Amino acid sequence: MATTRTASAAWKGALIGGEGLVTLESSSVGAHPVSWPARAEEANGVTSPEELIAAAHASCYCMALSHGLTEAGTPPQSLDARAEVTFQPGTGITGIILAVEGDVPNLSAEAFAAAAEDAKRNCPVSQALAGVPITLAASLLR
Repeated sequence: MATTRTASAAWKGALIGGEGLVTLESSSVGAHPVSWPARAEEANGVTSPEELIAAAHASCYCMALSHGLTEAGTPPQSLDARAEVTFQPGTGITGIILAVEGDVPNLSAEAFAAAAEDAKRNCPVSQALAGVPITLAASLLR
């Protein structure tokens, strides 16, 4: 069964000096301010499209890796993923770095690295962002 999630954004003013509000409607978890300075300079407590993409990517990637490991008979105890989305004003999103640490009993570092790469290829958010270079660093906790 397909699902659809909805968010909305409202903007007031010019790009520079203006401000916006992004609302996560499907989950009702709230509205969050967005601004050009938060996107192109310092966050200062305000979010950006790139931060929202990073959150989506990190969470989707954890789900994909957890699923792959579980299907292979080695379910993880825990996975911690971080996504860094780089935005260059005038160019756009130039790259994404995914980093994951996993606690997966009875799995070699090589097998974890292979599963991590497979999850990167098969994560739906990674696939949606295929036009952007995505690098991965995976480490297995012992």
